[in-house]
Amino acid sequence: MSEADTIDPVKDPKPIQPGVTPLLAQSAQGATYLVLLRIGSRATTFLLNQILLRYLSPETLGIATQLDLFASSTLYFACESIRVALQRQRREEGREYPGKWNEARVNEDTTGDGQPDEHVPSQRAQETINLAYIAVAIGVPLSYILSNVYLKSAGSAVHQTPYIYEALHGYIVATILELLNEPSFAIAQQQMLYSTRATAETFATSTKCVSTCAIVIWAARTGTELGALPFAIGQISYALVLNAVYLSRVYTLAFENQFSILPQIILPASPESYYFQRFSRPLVNLASNLYGQSVFKQLLTNGDSYLITSFSQLAAQGAYALAANYGGLLARILLQPIEESSRSFFARLLTNSPSPTSAPQKPTKHPEPTPHDCQPPNPYAHAAHFLTTILQLYLLFSTSLLALGPTIAPLLLRTIAGPTWAHTEAPAVLAVYSYYIPLLAINGLLEAFVSAVANPAELRRQSAWWIAFSAGFVACGYLVLRVCELEARGLVLANCASMGMRIVWSWGFVSGWLRDRGQVLSLKALFPGSATMGSALVSAVVLKKMEAGFDGSWMDVGKWVAVAACFGSVVIFDERKFVMQCYEKLKSRSRPSSVEARTKKEK
Repeated sequence: MSEADTIDPVKDPKPIQPGVTPLLAQSAQGATYLVLLRIGSRATTFLLNQILLRYLSPETLGIATQLDLFASSTLYFACESIRVALQRQRREEGREYPGKWNEARVNEDTTGDGQPDEHVPSQRAQETINLAYIAVAIGVPLSYILSNVYLKSAGSAVHQTPYIYEALHGYIVATILELLNEPSFAIAQQQMLYSTRATAETFATSTKCVSTCAIVIWAARTGTELGALPFAIGQISYALVLNAVYLSRVYTLAFENQFSILPQIILPASPESYYFQRFSRPLVNLASNLYGQSVFKQLLTNGDSYLITSFSQLAAQGAYALAANYGGLLARILLQPIEESSRSFFARLLTNSPSPTSAPQKPTKHPEPTPHDCQPPNPYAHAAHFLTTILQLYLLFSTSLLALGPTIAPLLLRTIAGPTWAHTEAPAVLAVYSYYIPLLAINGLLEAFVSAVANPAELRRQSAWWIAFSAGFVACGYLVLRVCELEARGLVLANCASMGMRIVWSWGFVSGWLRDRGQVLSLKALFPGSATMGSALVSAVVLKKMEAGFDGSWMDVGKWVAVAACFGSVVIFDERKFVMQCYEKLKSRSRPSSVEARTKKEK
């Protein structure tokens, strides 16, 4: 961005979007909370799972993975579209008061009579609570339907597993308990209560891991065969703790701010604005348009799990589940929080922005460095700059992972999981997974932007494309599993192909959407420098040749570290300018903006 195009908030008497900086700070803080949450909870689960794996057979892990898939599918189909719709909920006149309803009541006058309207924030909260109960109404019958589908499609080996029916019923109970927590979760998400979410999920995950691990170890030492029942008990404990922590916080907010955690009639509620005087028509209609999209997204995201469950033996499913869990560890810890926070940031920044026809602008190329004390002149420029910065980081991360990941992943798995799993297909699957994670990262960010800004017609068009992607993935998955007999490795490659198609579509939408609003994205500018790319290629070739002599010892890890250190040195030198720019941005976010500083000075 040129110097002439930037706006200094101190000098400009009418800076555009003055709330952008605190909004970005809240999103960044939320991402930090979620990342720290996942680091803490995943570190605990990782250590306990290493103990757990010593007592589990691949077949038992395969059944537990099937039950987890049943529970996650039920929750996703019931909740996802409503969560996205609530994230895109419009604020009156673009105002938002995260976690500060009392302050909102004092300051906001929406009636036009010169007096603050005390009902707007609590009414908005009640709308959120009411809509969240639709997820409960969908999820409860859906859990029973999907459980019957699972039992009818399961093979004889599953039905012969001890306590399989008790385990399935336990998962149904846990799923319903999690659904009942959805209203509290919706309020926490709407009000950016990231610390509450971090506390709840950390305690719940830790309780689940400890209870599951303790029961499995007890069963192994007493010679009791429990099958997947310990996992069901762990899932119930997770749901109970989750409900307790969320309710303790949200119930206090409800009491202080005069809304109910149960569905209530909203007054005044006109038929044009509400269904049954409770459910906001715009939000229900938006959630309906998003529902079909969420179904296809779930099928595409977890299509590999559905296919391997249908076409593979339990031992192969267990090996694939182990590799996928380790391979997806980075995605769950780092990438998923960034995706969630980015989607919330884009929705809040762009939902209330003027249409492109109301304020035509000169196209601006991104990414370009911006002084940390200046803000982009409009929300579209700010969104484009944020998007391209994250994409640059992702591509730099992807280059490093593609160069180093396929070699170190099998080494670490042999060391951590023990000899029982070293002779399965898991190490080879984990190596291939290194090619899938970069695609997962880029696609997650782009689709977060799409889900935040797309209108109902565009969402229906995306769903139509996803039907084609789903059909292509199923055909490809059947080909690699049944015809080529590549088993789990081929399935990961099929996932890569499907994810690549989604990235192409999402990039076309995002670049076109921003171009219509005066922002031009440069694909070439996103990639790392030539020295970084060349060093990545050389490192990958060297490690591939060294891998033939690896025996899984710590000496092999030392050799990998030496190559990685050389590669890292080249990256730091070649990308030093971009790294310093990112550091300056993070540093500037830690101190008050010039607008905030001037406001405090005037006070």
